[in-house]
Amino acid sequence: MASFGWKRKIGEKVSRATSQQFEAEAADEKDLAGDDDANWVHATKRRKEILLEDCVKRSKELKDEGADLAENRRYREAILKWDEALQLTPEDATLYEMKSQVLMSLHEMFPAVHAAEMAVQRNPRSWDAWQTLGRAQLGLGEIALAIRSFQVSLHIFPMNPEVWKEDLSWARKLHEQQKATKTESVQALLKAKELAQEPIPDYDFESDEIVAVCAAIAEKEKALSAAKTVVIVSASGTVETVTEKDNCPTTPDETLFIRAR
Repeated sequence: MASFGWKRKIGEKVSRATSQQFEAEAADEKDLAGDDDANWVHATKRRKEILLEDCVKRSKELKDEGADLAENRRYREAILKWDEALQLTPEDATLYEMKSQVLMSLHEMFPAVHAAEMAVQRNPRSWDAWQTLGRAQLGLGEIALAIRSFQVSLHIFPMNPEVWKEDLSWARKLHEQQKATKTESVQALLKAKELAQEPIPDYDFESDEIVAVCAAIAEKEKALSAAKTVVIVSASGTVETVTEKDNCPTTPDETLFIRAR
């Protein structure tokens, strides 16, 4: 019977030189794999950068095309160009601000206010956006909000004469007129309320004065009803007005006159 002993380990059959060569090749392959991963990440990042640059470039082209259309009063076409540009660069506050201006020219105040608010959200430091927002709010009748927007625009750019002399001055004037109108309306309402609350005079319809007046009116009506006016037209065409009374009627010869009424 054959005797059994411990099995040798597999590594014991491999020479030291062969083992070292294998380890070296494995390290080289690992370095190459690491380089491939790094290259792939870099290539992906670069592709994204190129795509972003292309989007920005195309967005600028669309923005300029829209501006040219707006200058020629082709407002709807300009809005379409800017909406397309916003798909590429949704954080561009200038596109929203320009769109708001065009919407105001089309008298679409609600969308104009919304576009201006988007511009302010994207760039709170843009005095242009705050000015446009104020104008849109003013067109919507929100005078107090418009004054605040103009004040923010001046806070960002204090040396802007247009906002100070035109926009803010006009908004304050409208605000004063609005307050005056409200005051007049309140006063008129209070006066009408006071008049409505005044008691109705308690007339004495059985007084001697009222009875005498009623009797005089009745006598006058009786005298008028007793007299009758008749228009007589003769055969020759002569017109004569005759007043006849019930107690003494005067009727001309019907062969000579024709009763008109």
